[in-house]
Amino acid sequence: MLQPITFTGSEDISSKSQTVDVPTNPAAPSDASSRSTTSSFAFGWWQTLWADIDVIFTRDPAARNWIEVLFCYPGLHALMLHRVGNWLYSREFPFLPRFLSHLGRWLTGIEIHPGATIGKGVFIDHGMGVVIGETAIVGDYCLIYQNVTLGGTGKDKGKRHPTLGDNVVVGAGASVLGNIRIGDRSRIGAGSVVLKDVPDNSTIVGIPGRIVSRKSQPDPLAHHKLPDVEAKVIRTLIDRIATLEQQVQDLKEREHTAIH
Repeated sequence: MLQPITFTGSEDISSKSQTVDVPTNPAAPSDASSRSTTSSFAFGWWQTLWADIDVIFTRDPAARNWIEVLFCYPGLHALMLHRVGNWLYSREFPFLPRFLSHLGRWLTGIEIHPGATIGKGVFIDHGMGVVIGETAIVGDYCLIYQNVTLGGTGKDKGKRHPTLGDNVVVGAGASVLGNIRIGDRSRIGAGSVVLKDVPDNSTIVGIPGRIVSRKSQPDPLAHHKLPDVEAKVIRTLIDRIATLEQQVQDLKEREHTAIH
C-alpha cells in the first residue's frame, strides 16, 4: 500500500510542496491487531482465573490459603482445563479439546464437554460426578455441588442442554435436563429434577422440581432453610387421616348410644 508524504525544502521547492509515494509495510497493522487480540485474551483469561480462585474463599469456609486452593480443589482444576479446551474447541481444533475434557474427568471426576460455556467465578464444590453437557451455559458466580447433571434430552442437534443464569445454586445430586433456563439467583434443592424453565429468584425442590418460593435468598449456602414439600404433603395427609378416624369413632359411639 502507498501512502503520500508531503515535504518542503529550502531551495527550488521553498514555495511549493511535493508529494512522493513511498511503500508501507502492509503486515504492520495486522501484527499490531494480532498482538492486541492476544494481549486481550491473556488479560481476560487471567481475570477469569482470578475470579474462579477468589470465589472459593467466599463460598467455602474450609479454604485456608492459596496453596490449598491451587493444589487441592478439583473443581478449580476442572475449570482451568475446560477453559483451555473451550478456547481450542471454539477454534475447531481436532481431538485436543475432547482429550483435555477426558483428562479433566480422569483427574477430577468432573466431566465438562469442551463446547460448554461457563462464566467467571463459578465454584464446583467437591465436584465428583458432575456432568455438564456440550450446549450447556453456566452464568457468572454459580455454585454447583457434587453429582449434579446439566444434561440434554433426546438426540436432537443444536441447543439441548440447560442455561443457568448468574448466581444460581444447584444442590448435590440435582439434575437439570433439556433446553431450559434457570433464572438468576435461583436455588435448586439437593436431589431435585428440573425439567421446565424457572424464573429469577426462585427456589425449586422435588421430583419433578416445583417452585416453592419466589423471593431472593440473601445466603445461597443456607440449604437447611429449603422447604420440604414432600414432608408437608405427608403431614397434611396424616392430619387428614387422623381427622377422618376421629369422625368415624364419633359416629360409632353415637350409634352405640342410640341402640342402647
